[in-house]
Amino acid sequence: MTVRAKLQLSEVTEQLGGSKKVRFMTIYDNTIPEDQRFQKATPWGSVEFVIDNPAALAQFKLGDYYYLDFNPVPKPAA
Repeated sequence: MTVRAKLQLSEVTEQLGGSKKVRFMTIYDNTIPEDQRFQKATPWGSVEFVIDNPAALAQFKLGDYYYLDFNPVPKPAA
C-alpha cells in the first residue's frame, strides 16, 4: 500500500558546513479539488531533511509543491 502526501517546500536554511535544511509543509489551496482531498486526509504536517548534496538540492525550488510517497520496505527473507 502506498500513501501519498502533497507538500510545499516552505523553508530552506543554511546549516554549518554548507549543507541546507529543507522544510516541507502541507499547505493547500481550497479552490483546487486535489488539495481539498489531501486536506481531509492530512490537515497539517511537515517534514525536514538536511541535504549535503548540491545536485540533490538543485532539484527543489522554494514555494513549489512535491509529492512524497510512503511505501513499506519489504522485510528481508529469513
